[in-house]
Amino acid sequence: MQLTPEQFKLLRRKRGELNLTISSLADEIGVTSRTMNKIINHNTPIKPQTAKKINDWIIKQYMND
Repeated sequence: MQLTPEQFKLLRRKRGELNLTISSLADEIGVTSRTMNKIINHNTPIKPQTAKKINDWIIKQYMND
């Protein structure tokens, strides 16, 4: 499974808006820094449970705006 272009864009946008490092973003989402690095830099395939964590985080961030 891979993030859609829209999910990928929202993840990177929110990371930039919040000025988060890859490590701090990984901590907030609940994945390892290595996994987050692969996602941010290469948009590599991920497990469904990782995609759910990312989606939940994105939704939470936009609900707080």
